[in-house]
Amino acid sequence: MAWRCVGVGWPEGKPVLRWAGGRGSGLVYGGFVGFRVVGERGCVGARGNPCPLRAVVVGTATQARCSECARLDRFFSVAADGVPDDPRTYRVYLAWFGPGLLKVGITAEERGAVRLLEQGAVAFCWLGRGPLMAARRTEELLRAALGVPDRVPYARKREVRGALPGWAERARELAELYGRAVALDGWAETLEPVPFEAVDHSEAFGMADGGGAAGHLVMREAVDGGVVAGRLVAAAGPDLHLRVAGGDVLVVDTRLLVGWELVAAEAGAGVSVPVRPIVSPPGGGGVEQDGLF
Repeated sequence: MAWRCVGVGWPEGKPVLRWAGGRGSGLVYGGFVGFRVVGERGCVGARGNPCPLRAVVVGTATQARCSECARLDRFFSVAADGVPDDPRTYRVYLAWFGPGLLKVGITAEERGAVRLLEQGAVAFCWLGRGPLMAARRTEELLRAALGVPDRVPYARKREVRGALPGWAERARELAELYGRAVALDGWAETLEPVPFEAVDHSEAFGMADGGGAAGHLVMREAVDGGVVAGRLVAAAGPDLHLRVAGGDVLVVDTRLLVGWELVAAEAGAGVSVPVRPIVSPPGGGGVEQDGLF
């Protein structure tokens, strides 16, 4: 039976591979994950509505939407300030992905830490809470005054996961940035500061012992007939880290699976999708190079 993939979710802090129609398959660290891609990759539409063009999306795109559906989805998004009158309470957060790699962002308070799990934040802390535009202004203040980005490339997040420092170092970096942030003048009056408390996601990601996180290969795209099979050793955000035949760890960006139909593959089926080997040159820093497994 073929099921159309809609990506990875993190209900109750655990990774779940989700399917069109609301179904989900819980993922267990140490468990087998295997699938074969079939057919064409279809646009997933916008805001719960199917694509009127039934468009086909290229395999390398991390967003499974045609240009028209992508435009409509963006138009009504909080990130693009498409709903400035949203009455919900929002929270400003600081997310930590690795040494020196932090970002600022906002999320609806009702979502809790789900947004942080979806982004692959290994640790985080709340900064403040209040109306949407107050949260947005505070986010902009941190970007301008402290140079804290609001986006971190997924490739960079993957590079630093293989050598994560201990909890004390993660909490120290968050506490330092939190202190600088709350000391700034110019906070929106309607944004209420939240006391500092660092939260760790390394156990949820299967990285509590520092193992299983270092990827050797990254899936470049899914293709019709392509197969991926391995044991799940870690996960973070949309990424699944699978130990595959030969002992390498393949990072599967499930955003590249959204819109495809998948069928089960047996253990030992191997890997036959295009991948990027991650090479660490002298001086450190991962470099992704195109290649086939």
